[in-house]
Amino acid sequence: MPETDHRRPLDERLRPRQRLRRRQDFLRCYRSGRKRHGRFATLHVHANEQGVARLGITASRKVGKAVVRHRTKRRVREIFRRWPGRASLPPLDVVVHVKRTAAEADFAALRAELERQLATLQASR
Repeated sequence: MPETDHRRPLDERLRPRQRLRRRQDFLRCYRSGRKRHGRFATLHVHANEQGVARLGITASRKVGKAVVRHRTKRRVREIFRRWPGRASLPPLDVVVHVKRTAAEADFAALRAELERQLATLQASR
């Protein structure tokens, strides 16, 4: 009988406690957080006491109509959710403010840019 690997796959779910939801948390990131600028998004980062990295996403009407904004936000959420380095991030609140250029970007380019920006957070622990 061959041996099988019974290890569970990495948990890629983005649980509710890993999301920013309150306006107060977003404002704290904007007002007193550090910024990381990129071609498709600006990351606003602030330390938290939750013990886990949390993600918030904003996209103004400058990005496009509702369908475009929601699609872009879904892409950003998916990139963060599947990023392998997410587990090693320090407890931070990360607000990704999507720029207008992200709407025209293909998924691969957006992913490469966001992963590069997120990796700088990992290194700055």
